[in-house]
Amino acid sequence: MSHNIDYQYREIITRAVCGKGRKFSQATHSITPAHKPNSILGCWIINHNFKAHKGKEAVVVEGCYDVNLWYSYSGNTKTEVVTETIHFKDNIAFDKLDKQYLGTDYEVSAKALQEPNTLEATISPNGNKILVQVEREFSCEMIGDTKVVVCVKPDRDFTEDEETGDYDYEDIDDEEFEDLDPNFLIGELEE
Repeated sequence: MSHNIDYQYREIITRAVCGKGRKFSQATHSITPAHKPNSILGCWIINHNFKAHKGKEAVVVEGCYDVNLWYSYSGNTKTEVVTETIHFKDNIAFDKLDKQYLGTDYEVSAKALQEPNTLEATISPNGNKILVQVEREFSCEMIGDTKVVVCVKPDRDFTEDEETGDYDYEDIDDEEFEDLDPNFLIGELEE
């Protein structure tokens, strides 16, 4: 079935996700306990807080977390927990950026894909410090103004129902809806 339809296109400016980025980080922290450690009994991370803001060419994620380290000392006869607050700053560049993005007025958001966690805790070679290896991962989004192109058929006459305010779309057939690509906007960001 062929349609002889006169389509026109319009550009619409809208607020949307215009960029995405992701960053995985590893860091080693040196913690000096009050006593010379004999063995490490446990290491965990708590109180993770962060915020995201715009940088010059990336999203900046700044935050902190507490490293709690349980260790033994005095010939493995006593134990103690030492806590140290670690501050971090990650710059996350946009891996995917919408080519239709307009201007510099945008908002950013970030979420932790991998909360900071301990990979390994070891006693340093000199025996006075404990080295804690930590990993974390963040993703970010840039929300800004972008252009989308829509196809319109200007000679269609949609009538408004006076009681409900709804429009009568009966003259649009199912074939026209089947031809729509639901990934049209998503595909642009993923390329």
